[in-house]
Amino acid sequence: MVPLDLRNTLVFILAGGVGSRLAPLTLARAKPAVPFGGSYRIIDFTLSNCIHSDLRRIHLLTQYQARSLEEHIRFGWSFLPRRLEQWITCSPPHHVSVGKWYRGTADAIYHNIDTIEDWKPNNVVILSGDHIYQMDYRDMLREHVEHEAALTIGAVKIPVSEAPSFGILQVDDQNRITGFVEKPKENAPEIPGQPGFCLASMGIYVFESEELVRRLRVDGKMPEGEGGDFGHHVIPRMLGEVPIYAHSFQGLGGEDQPYWRDVGTIEAYFDAHMDLCNVKPQLNLYRKDWPTYTLWHNDPPAKTVFNEPDDGESRGRRAEVVDSLLAPGVVVSGGIVHRSILSNLVYVDERAELDECIIMRGARVGKNCKLKRCIIDKWNEVPEGTVIGFDRQEDERRFTVSKTGIVVVGSGHNWE
Repeated sequence: MVPLDLRNTLVFILAGGVGSRLAPLTLARAKPAVPFGGSYRIIDFTLSNCIHSDLRRIHLLTQYQARSLEEHIRFGWSFLPRRLEQWITCSPPHHVSVGKWYRGTADAIYHNIDTIEDWKPNNVVILSGDHIYQMDYRDMLREHVEHEAALTIGAVKIPVSEAPSFGILQVDDQNRITGFVEKPKENAPEIPGQPGFCLASMGIYVFESEELVRRLRVDGKMPEGEGGDFGHHVIPRMLGEVPIYAHSFQGLGGEDQPYWRDVGTIEAYFDAHMDLCNVKPQLNLYRKDWPTYTLWHNDPPAKTVFNEPDDGESRGRRAEVVDSLLAPGVVVSGGIVHRSILSNLVYVDERAELDECIIMRGARVGKNCKLKRCIIDKWNEVPEGTVIGFDRQEDERRFTVSKTGIVVVGSGHNWE
C-alpha cells in the first residue's frame, strides 16, 4: 500500500454558493449552512469526511450570506489544535476586486493561491461543501499517488438515464479520463465493460500542487467571464496533456453505487430527508466508526407525552411517532408524527398531524394543525388549526411551493 503524506495535503472546501434553487431556505444563509437530518448542517458531512480521513488543514472558501456558516464553524469546529498545524478556517474572498465575487470554482482557488504557495503541499484536495455522503478521501489520494496523476476526479457510478443531470467522465479500462461531457442528453459515454452505466463527476478533485498552481496562473490571466470553472475551462485544457484519472467512489462498505446526493434543489433536499426515514436508510447516521460531527447543543432528551383514549366523538390526546427522526429537545405533546424529521427544540402540540415534514430548530406546531409534505424553517410558530399541503392553490398564495408540490415556509414567516 502506498504511504500517504496527509500532513502535507491541503484542503479547500467550496462553500460560497448562493443556492438559489433552495430558496427560501437560503435567503439568509449559505447552502452549506442549511440544516440537514434534524441535528446537522450540510457542511458537516464534508467536514466529518475530512476528519475521518486524517485531513486536518482545511480552508472553507465562503462568500454568500456567510455569517451563519462562519458561526457554525467557529463554535462547532474549532477543536483542531493550531499549534500542531491543524485547522479549519473560513476564508472570505479577500483578494477579489471590490463589488465582485468569485467567477467559479477555479477562480475561487486562484484567489487563494498564496495559501498554496506559502504551505507548498504535495497535493491539494478540492471539495464541494453542499453534498451529502460518507467518503474516505484517503482511498482517492492513494490512487492519485499510485497513478502519478496530475489530477484525480472523484466519480460516482450512475445509470445512463441520469446522465443529463451530471457532468460525465469518459474513461478507458484503466480509469484514465479521455473526455468530459457536460450533462449529455444522449449518447453519454459508458463505463468500459459496464453497459448502461456511466461515471458522474462528484466535483471532488485531487491536484498535484505544482500542476494546480501552473494551471491557475494561466487561468487567472484570462479575460473577465472566461476560465473561472474547473469543469468548463481548466480540466478540458488538461486532457491529453497530463495524466488525469477518475476515482470510482465505492462507499465505506465498498458499495457499487454508494449514497451521494446533491441536495441543491427543494426536491432533492426533501427526498434526501425522506431517505433517512426508511427502516434501513442507505445513508447510515448511526455508524459508530464514522460519526457525523456538528455543533453540539445542550438540549434535553426528546419526549413524547399523552396516551388518552378516543372519547367516541374526537381523537384523544395521544402521541404517535412512526418512521421519524427526533432531535434532542423535541416534544410531541399528543400529536401524530409520520415519516418526518424534527430538529432540536421543536414542539408539536396536541392533535396536530405531521406527514412527511421537515421541521427545523425551535419551530412550534400548534394544536389541530395538519401538515403534509412541507418544510418549516426555524423558530416559526404555526398557528392552531393551520392546514398545509392539501390545497396547492391556497398554499401558493401563502408560501413557496416547488414544482412537485413541496411547501416551504421560510424563517420569520408572517402568519397573519
